[in-house]
This record gives sequence, C-alpha cells and structure tokens, in this order.
Amino acid sequence: MAGAALLCAVTAGQAQSLITGFMAGKGHGSVVFTGTAERYRNVFLVPEKVDAVPIYREVRVSSVSLFANYGLTDKIEAVVSLPFIQSTGRANKTVLDSLGSTYTNTRSGLQDFSAFVKFKAFSAPVGNSQLDLLGAVGVSTPASSYQSKADLGYIIAIGNRATKYTTVGVAHLRTPSGVFVTGQAGYSVRTNPVPDAFVADGKVGYAGLKLYGEAWVSYQQSSSQGTDILQPGFTGLFTATRVNYTRVGVSLYKPLSKGVGIILGASQYLAGRNVGQSTGVSAGVSYNY
Repeated sequence: MAGAALLCAVTAGQAQSLITGFMAGKGHGSVVFTGTAERYRNVFLVPEKVDAVPIYREVRVSSVSLFANYGLTDKIEAVVSLPFIQSTGRANKTVLDSLGSTYTNTRSGLQDFSAFVKFKAFSAPVGNSQLDLLGAVGVSTPASSYQSKADLGYIIAIGNRATKYTTVGVAHLRTPSGVFVTGQAGYSVRTNPVPDAFVADGKVGYAGLKLYGEAWVSYQQSSSQGTDILQPGFTGLFTATRVNYTRVGVSLYKPLSKGVGIILGASQYLAGRNVGQSTGVSAGVSYNY
C-alpha cells in the first residue's frame, strides 16, 4: 500500500509517470497534495546547450498538485491528477516593455487534468519474488484557458494546450524484503501541432510499512515531426517543438499516523532537446484510505 500511496510529486511537465507498479486494492486509495519548486537557467537547445533562457534569463516554476487514486477492484484502478502552475521569468522590465504587451514575467493557472485507468493483466511468482504485468490508458486535457501562442513571450507558458492520449505497459518485480524494480514504456498521441512521443520510466526502491523510497529515471523522445527553437522552420510556436529529455530523481514517503504521510522528492534533467535543465524539489502530504 505504501507504493500506491506515494505517486511522487507531479512536476510542471509531469516528467514522471502517474502510473506505478503497485495496485491500491478494491476500495482503497490515496489523496495527495504536493508542492514543487523548480528553476533553470541553462536550456538544451539545438545544436548546443545555452547558459541563459532566451529573453527571460532564468525561469522558476512552482506548482501545487492534487493526485488521487482508487481501487475499483483488486485488478482495476482509477488515477487522476490536476496541477496549478506558476511560471516566472527574470527578464529585465525595460526589455519586456520594449517587446510589447504579450511579454510578461509571470504566467499561471490550472494546467492539464489527467485521468488513467490501470489494470493488472498478469501476476506470477519468480523464485521468491512476484512479477506483475500491468497496463494503463489515459487522457490529459487542458483544465483552464491558459494560452500558448506563436510568440517568443510564451517560452514560459504553463503548458502546450494539447489533449494527450497515452497507453503504457508496466513490468513490476517485488521481492520479499520489500525491494522492487519497475519498468514501463508507452506512447503518447497529442493533438494540435504538439509532436507525439515515446515515453518510458524506470524505478528501483524499497516499500516497507514504515518507509517507502525510490530512485527513478524518466525519458521522453518526441517524433521527428517537430521543430527546434530558433532553428529553420520555427515560427515562434513552442508547442510545435520536439521535446526530448532524460530526467532522474529520488522520492521518499514516510507514514505518520491514521493514514497520513509526508512526501519529499528531488529531480534533475540530465539531457534534453528544447527543454530547460531544471532542478526541482518537492514536498507534500498524503491521506491513504
């Protein structure tokens, strides 16, 4: 149950999957509130990384996220999430005033509502361990009227205003000691000019009654149909760019009492394309029922 409760902090880009290898069980679930703070100055552009965000120099992203899951049966689970995000640049006010009214240092609002159905398709012993194979299908769509237009001022937009349809396959191996390894891969189809993407995550961790901890890596590879920022073919529409990344992180969950627990996490982008080299920290509280 600890693994189902954690579902680490949802960052602004939702770089880590909402899907875990643990099932909540019929009638069980969690509600998690998480706050995340990220910042980046370096940006992975093509053909090389630059040491300052175009126009805005540095960007800070803060978010408050709601996550909930519920076991419809022992083998079927519903998962939902909704983040509120504020993206803040550190551009000089004189520079912004000279560029026009579409340029501002702050954009904020509800981002995208996501809903998944997860199901356990297969379970079998492997020696003394247990192997579970799971699948998940989900949709994510804008939850507010936030904008992302063809304008350099929208490099700090809070999202890409696309609806995403995602399918994921998961392999989850649990040992009697509580150590687990999870791998997942899937494909996300996006609307508008946002490129489709292959997505994958890997985790290794420990799930015990008094502590849950994991180290994770998250990967995205966009299809070749996208553009690159400030390169030939780029029209100022950031949503049409190819967004690739490799991101790593750690998460901890500590139960306190009566179903209440605390969450701590940290993450870092290691490589990417058309994405900021962000470092993030998070903290939250969960209620497990």
